[in-house]
Amino acid sequence: MSGLFEVSVEVDRRVEEVFAYLADGRHDPEFSPRVLEITKVPDGPTAVGTVFRSTVKDAGLKTSRQFRITRMEAPRMIRWSEQSKNLITAEGGYDLEPLSGGRTRVRIFNVLDGHGLGKLLLGPALRAARKDAPDFGRRIKAAVERF
Repeated sequence: MSGLFEVSVEVDRRVEEVFAYLADGRHDPEFSPRVLEITKVPDGPTAVGTVFRSTVKDAGLKTSRQFRITRMEAPRMIRWSEQSKNLITAEGGYDLEPLSGGRTRVRIFNVLDGHGLGKLLLGPALRAARKDAPDFGRRIKAAVERF
């Protein structure tokens, strides 16, 4: 069982700037309060195969997460897949569309998948993610515009 949540926002930055910011997952704590810490392996520019390792806090529990970049098409698209073995895992990405006036439309999405007991937790987790999606989009917009 899996489920999708998504949101789109318009950012007052050029698509190349938005892509550069979002491609470096070490920015995630700036817009995702659940991300407590994050590292990138290997050093250097983000590319297909780059791994971001993080510690997150969900529903009061700390878990380790590991995401691998699976596809990138600068400056329009980034995709990732969770490699960690958690009750609920995610695959997702960013789609970026240049707009007039140096603005960018960003579509953020994740497909959550439950494993074992996580299948029972998926419904509430998905409802919470969908409820937070508009605020999540606003936090990303604000963070990118501050960059």
